[in-house]
Amino acid sequence: MVETIYGCKWSLTVYQLLAIGINRPGEMVRNVEGLTTKVLNECLRKNIEFGIIDRVAYDESPPRVEYRVTAFGEKFIRILDELEILQREIVRDA
Repeated sequence: MVETIYGCKWSLTVYQLLAIGINRPGEMVRNVEGLTTKVLNECLRKNIEFGIIDRVAYDESPPRVEYRVTAFGEKFIRILDELEILQREIVRDA
């Protein structure tokens, strides 16, 4: 799971977007240069399957979908943050 998520450069970007309150797919695509709807949907699907994020669909017209980090996802993202800190230390000390 870690390899799949960490290996996808867009997952980390999605987590950053969710952290700053950008939680709708259209907003995500508009805010990240190079991110396409197709790639975003694949990334979101993987993260939902792993239980890192949750999809919330509202019964409105037009339809509205938002994503949020789950409780498990918050723990998982903290671990990824720690891995990133460790990686920087390894690079710095090399």
